Amino acid sequence: MVKLLMLTITLIFITKMKKSWWIMPSWMFITAFMFMLNPVNKTFQSYLTNNLSLDLLSYDLALLTMWITPLMILSSKSIYKTNQHKKMFLMTTTVLMLTLMMTFMTMNLLLFYIFFETSLILTLILIMGWGYQPERIQAGVYLLFYTLMASLPLLMAILWMKQTTMSIYLWENWNWKPMNNLLYISLTLAFLVKMPMFMTHLWLPKAHVEAPVSGSMILASILLKLGAYGLMRTMIWTIHMSMKFNIMWIIISMTGSFIVSVMCLRQTDLKSLVAYPSIAHMGITLSGIMTLSQWGMMGSLSMMLAHGLASSGLFLMTNMIYERTGSRSMMINRGLMSLMPSMSLWWFLISSSSMAAPPALNLMGELSLFNSIVSWSQTTIVLLIMTSFFSAAYTMYMYAHTQHGSPYASLYACSPGTTREYQTIMLHWIPLNFIILKSEMCTMWI
Repeated sequence: MVKLLMLTITLIFITKMKKSWWIMPSWMFITAFMFMLNPVNKTFQSYLTNNLSLDLLSYDLALLTMWITPLMILSSKSIYKTNQHKKMFLMTTTVLMLTLMMTFMTMNLLLFYIFFETSLILTLILIMGWGYQPERIQAGVYLLFYTLMASLPLLMAILWMKQTTMSIYLWENWNWKPMNNLLYISLTLAFLVKMPMFMTHLWLPKAHVEAPVSGSMILASILLKLGAYGLMRTMIWTIHMSMKFNIMWIIISMTGSFIVSVMCLRQTDLKSLVAYPSIAHMGITLSGIMTLSQWGMMGSLSMMLAHGLASSGLFLMTNMIYERTGSRSMMINRGLMSLMPSMSLWWFLISSSSMAAPPALNLMGELSLFNSIVSWSQTTIVLLIMTSFFSAAYTMYMYAHTQHGSPYASLYACSPGTTREYQTIMLHWIPLNFIILKSEMCTMWI
């Protein structure tokens, strides 16, 4: 594993080469396949150094990072064609991939915090440097201040724990006794904002809408998972306080998932319609983690992997439409089956996977999460039914409105997708529907 980390570091120097734009994705995929051929033990941690180790949870999310990053580069052809600081873009993307991998691999809570915040700064550079509209400055400020203000108590809690217990390794201090209300909130709040939980989510739609397609893909697929990953790692310390306070987070998350699912039916911006379901899906994931059950933890990891691939694929296809029509408005983007007939099939496949149709990994994740939440309290079944129904409703609304109906008057030409675009979508859909055959990746880590 250390050799693969060193190989990833050498990718930074490849960005200086002349034809690095097409070399980088190839090397990243080679690294990802080498990572797949070195699986970790399903029941024990694989220690790399004193501060770095891998278990199945870290392995899955690090592999997802290594898979999504080259797809970000392949989907950003407009940056290559316009020569918009493309080497700087490759450098930022590669360093972001390395930072996220180190975040998932480190077992030192202080190093985890450093890499956690570094990934935020690199995402801010992507939004501010390659965003589309002048409003990206406001979106960057929202992203920065929401997450930084919530992360400051986390840093203070880490430093206090270091001074008190002389250890901040994630495998130690299990069932930690000196936990109080303030320390519990400090350790939890940063991860709740990062997911984001409903009522702390206002930065997410703005960041998605103003980010380039690469920023939206990495934000939806990896960065939102940092909050859930942090909760999974620190929940073992706060388990005594969690038994008292988790009911509050579950109520907020389940209610928020239902409200956001209804709000999606009112969206007219196609990118907003793809961004808002992230809040609903992460709300169900957060509820599953807060039940502290084995079903909830297994379903949360399944949902994280499935949502990362499905949401990234939807953002990619939204960007393909934007590059052809010059608009994200659903008033203009309708009847696209006439404009891009071959792409309509992929819209259907990714949309059906997003609404948890079999054999997608989303189905296994939602079944596990529904099982854990209903087992925790049967009164949540009404909210789960409504959330599930409206999730299917806004996905069908998005697909039917964009693909069917009479096309906009100015969209008269046929514009089929390129081989690069079909390849990128296919690399989202194949793992999303075939990981379920290897479902122990999501279930054996706990």
